[in-house]
Amino acid sequence: MHDWRKMTAGDLGRAIGAGRIDPLELTACFLDAIRAEDPDHRIYARATEARALAEAEAASARARAGHRLSQLDGVPMSWKDLFDTAGTVTEAGSHLLAGRVPAADAEVLRKATLQGLVCLGKTHMTELAFSGLGVNPMTATPPNVNDSTLAPGGSSSGAAASVAFGLAAAGIGSDTGGSVRIPAAWNDLVGLKTTSGRLPLTGVVPLCESFDTVGPLTRNVEDAALLLAAMEGSAAPDLRGATLAGTRLLVMETVALADCREAPLAAFENAVARLQAAGARIERGTAPELAEAQGLSGVLFTTEAYGTWADRIESEPEKMYAPVRERFRLGNRFTGAEYVAAWRRLRELRALWHARTAGFDAVLVPTSPILPPDVARLLADEDYFTTENLLALRNTRIGNLMGLCGLTLPTGIPSCGITLLAAPMAEERLLRLGAAAEAALA
Repeated sequence: MHDWRKMTAGDLGRAIGAGRIDPLELTACFLDAIRAEDPDHRIYARATEARALAEAEAASARARAGHRLSQLDGVPMSWKDLFDTAGTVTEAGSHLLAGRVPAADAEVLRKATLQGLVCLGKTHMTELAFSGLGVNPMTATPPNVNDSTLAPGGSSSGAAASVAFGLAAAGIGSDTGGSVRIPAAWNDLVGLKTTSGRLPLTGVVPLCESFDTVGPLTRNVEDAALLLAAMEGSAAPDLRGATLAGTRLLVMETVALADCREAPLAAFENAVARLQAAGARIERGTAPELAEAQGLSGVLFTTEAYGTWADRIESEPEKMYAPVRERFRLGNRFTGAEYVAAWRRLRELRALWHARTAGFDAVLVPTSPILPPDVARLLADEDYFTTENLLALRNTRIGNLMGLCGLTLPTGIPSCGITLLAAPMAEERLLRLGAAAEAALA
């Protein structure tokens, strides 16, 4: 049964379908592991045991009757604590929302439940999802699977830890500027950033709704494809026969490689070489519009985030970790005219980007230009927290600013990921490309 915790969600689903695994026993296995290995609740803010067991019992009955709802029917998942869960406290990692109990499930959770997925519980996260480091001294900082003294990545920190430590078959997180891809990369997982608007945000505690997206953190690309399908109630893309032969991949040298530290850069270049050896045509290029777009990100992200949360934050500012609170407050510096102008210019820059990259199957960047920093130093030095947070999110923010979908894959070097960025709403093509890249990088 311990091996069940190391299996992919897809493999667990196939074993359930073949009668080799009972969903109720599988769910009990994960719940037992959560109690035994997360007793101080550093990964799960709260488990939803009664719900999980009830859902697993129903999945078990369906499996015996031969009426499974999907390949993942009966497979246990974790959910970041900003997805509303009916009757269960949902606090988005913040004391500002302490005791908040929604009446209904988030739409993506509702749809996943209709596909038979089992909800194990809610995982810790950065306060209101506004940091890429995953450090949260107000509630909990989950461990990094490679070194417990290092930051886990955020803001979907607990989602990543739940999968990396074998406490869920997969985790569901959100990504506004890198919050799926950074923790996935730093914990050697696959992370899918979906296109804005691909999955509904109904019942998802917002950060910047113009950029917020929902995405899975998984053990492999197939699981990411299956979970995307489950959350939108669609058929999963067919990944069979995926190949890199004849594909054109662009290594983006603007912004993404600047100040990239030695280990992530070496891991990235090694991964690119392996993709080329597997048949991909690799080209290198620049995109001046990216640097300008990065300069707009402060206006766009902080203004919307502060506009969304200012009243709540300023009513009880002492309830927030200072560096995160002050990051929100940066949004008070900009005028409405500056915000509108920034959005108008970003749309123009997106058009330049899409024209420049239209002939490529994907753009390649290191997922993060840095390795996970030391948690103790982050907590002791606010300036260090700020600089490392901005640098951690720099490359992932490309995908959000340009309105793309993105997929981070492990490179085989601990805490170093490579990201493939593709056109908006091209997740099916991206996942097929990712499956081929995954095989090349294995």
